[in-house]
Amino acid sequence: MSSRTFAPLLAAILLLAEPARAQLTIEIIGGGAIQIPIAVLPFAGESVLPQSITEIIEQDLSRSGRFRAIFVGGVSPPPTEIAQVSFPEWKSRLADAIVIGQAQRLPDGKLEVRFRLLDVLKQSQIGGIAFTLTAAQTRLTAHKIADFIYEKMTGERGVFSTRIAYIVKQGTRHELRVADADGQNAQSILISPEPIMSPAWAPDGARMAYVSFQNKKPILFVQNLTASKQPAPVANYRGSNSAPAWSPDGKQLAAVLTKDGTSQIYLMSPDGTNLRRLTFSQAIDTEPFFTPDGQSIYFTSDRGGSPQIYRMPASGGEPVRMTFEGDYNVSPRVSPDGKNLAYISRVSGRFQLMAMDLESKQVQTLTDGQRDESPSFAPNGRIILYATDVDNRGVLAAVSSDGRFRQRLGIQAADVREPSWGPFLSN
Repeated sequence: MSSRTFAPLLAAILLLAEPARAQLTIEIIGGGAIQIPIAVLPFAGESVLPQSITEIIEQDLSRSGRFRAIFVGGVSPPPTEIAQVSFPEWKSRLADAIVIGQAQRLPDGKLEVRFRLLDVLKQSQIGGIAFTLTAAQTRLTAHKIADFIYEKMTGERGVFSTRIAYIVKQGTRHELRVADADGQNAQSILISPEPIMSPAWAPDGARMAYVSFQNKKPILFVQNLTASKQPAPVANYRGSNSAPAWSPDGKQLAAVLTKDGTSQIYLMSPDGTNLRRLTFSQAIDTEPFFTPDGQSIYFTSDRGGSPQIYRMPASGGEPVRMTFEGDYNVSPRVSPDGKNLAYISRVSGRFQLMAMDLESKQVQTLTDGQRDESPSFAPNGRIILYATDVDNRGVLAAVSSDGRFRQRLGIQAADVREPSWGPFLSN
């Protein structure tokens, strides 16, 4: 069993941000087709923790749509070693895997959490880790354990320990918040009486670009999430400065400026220097998004008479049209593996989330909402987060990339918009 402690980045983010007053709540409204049956047994000694680590792990796995929780009632005392596990019993309960673990307080006051992931059929250990942590890192530890389980059982990286950003509007109050991927541990990064738009995580997870109307016009900022000082504008030209998008290496920002007339796409350094124009049309070019290899940029343009999605070299050049079905296709987002394109399409007056296979060009409708917007892929590409309307209120929703699993995230009495899913964090 390996042992881990935590890198300082996330702790720094939490120290500098203000706790949000209301958390996102998650409602599962559809299940995946194939689910792995798993039993997460109560961790021995977890009463030393501020909250149940067992419960968080089980909720993470269940919300992924890839796992089905097996009832664990009647297990006392909870096992902590393989020799204490009755594998025939768990086979009879139809579990493919079980998780056992324990928590204890160390002499120096810190906490230790150990767990093992076991294969029921083979009656053997798949893997395990021992974490040293503080009480404040309980949720993060649970998410990392869920990530480990998810990867071992599916072959894909889990995203439970990642963060999401979104905009909340309550009355005249606008907030840019970040939260755990499950909507908990929300922190306010920026509070303003003026609108905030377009949050975009840098690939390092330590910076965020966004647009603020704090001076009564859209201005582009880059906030260092590990620094307490207020950011300086990186684009404050005449007219509008909007729609920031990071290059995969974090060394460049694409943005939309109207300083020369119509909305056009520009490239700049994250501090606003080295500005270079990429598009030269009389149309509206907007919503740039880099491909994972950094070689191309997808964007929305009405140069053909209606809003459609185009692709061009990241260095500039002749665009290629990508969407042809319908007269309104916007908000392109490329999956982390570069194989799929998510976007919003107007279908019979409804704005719905679509996915295009970039090799075959086949298109799949993923949602059936009325006003879906702002798609954002999870860093493993398995889930797409987006905003939608429910009962005339903005909420966040998520759908698996195959459209089979859905969930909804909302805050009571508030509009929640413009989600952005952050990158994987370093261990």
